[in-house]
Amino acid sequence: MNDDQVIPPLAQHIVKVVTSMMTQIQPRLVDAAVARQHGERDNRRHKDNFLSDFDLWMHDHYKERLAKVIPSFVYASEEAEPQIVGVESDPDLCVLVDPLDTSELAVRGLHGYTHVMVYSRSSKRPIIAVVGDIYHHVRFYLAARHDDGVDRAYMITADNRQYTLDRPSDARLPGTLLTSYSMRPDERFLPIARQTRLLDALSLPTHDGKKPGRIGVDFGSVSLCHVAAGFTDATVEIAKGFAIWDLAPGHYILHAAGGTTIDLNGRPITLDYSLNTLSQINETMDGRQKFIAAGNAVLAMDIQRLIDV
Repeated sequence: MNDDQVIPPLAQHIVKVVTSMMTQIQPRLVDAAVARQHGERDNRRHKDNFLSDFDLWMHDHYKERLAKVIPSFVYASEEAEPQIVGVESDPDLCVLVDPLDTSELAVRGLHGYTHVMVYSRSSKRPIIAVVGDIYHHVRFYLAARHDDGVDRAYMITADNRQYTLDRPSDARLPGTLLTSYSMRPDERFLPIARQTRLLDALSLPTHDGKKPGRIGVDFGSVSLCHVAAGFTDATVEIAKGFAIWDLAPGHYILHAAGGTTIDLNGRPITLDYSLNTLSQINETMDGRQKFIAAGNAVLAMDIQRLIDV
């Protein structure tokens, strides 16, 4: 439903920054897709990941535009080492950015996302996250900590309709739409395909004799945002694990919406991402996290019990 809840001012500024970035990059990506000129670059930081000129352009321009709304911060982008921006030598805020997620699909005109998360190092938790969807009618998923200390999640469409996200799925197995990032055949698809107990559970009929269980593909932080919005019921990463810039923004948005994110042992994943010193930020950015994210805790634990690792 539509909602007139006022989004905190800094979160509004971040949304404007992301809006500006998406408005500029979308036609350039479409032109690249049509011309089949994908602008691929050698990725020295993440050898197995696709890197394009567009990723680097967005990395540079995000730093410039964020500096206009946040005087001092640690800029922690996927595409470079963390650096301090502004006059403060030890700023409280760390801004985590994935400039162009799923860039290998974005340059083909298919899917493209961009993530910004503002993290308070003193509070040891996020205070804002924005996940932008470059190609779809739903343009933004976001969460922000309000003055009353409550985290709230929202969705904004291309025609500026705002929705509060506070009713994620209450689905149970087998009637579940489950997703996973399964594009890489050996690293991602095969580990999911081998989960026979989980796939058997999804294939069971419900009380009416129908078989509504489905498994689909989804991407990075937006996969958790889709759970937060109730578009999907759960998403899992059981193979390689997500890097922090792929997981953390969506994790915070799902948390604010009332959903659940656990590790493969069933333990809740904390919002404290250890983004303290620059060396700790570097270490955190090199790590990966496997997880189960669901609209409700019962479904998350049911999936966890069926996963063989």
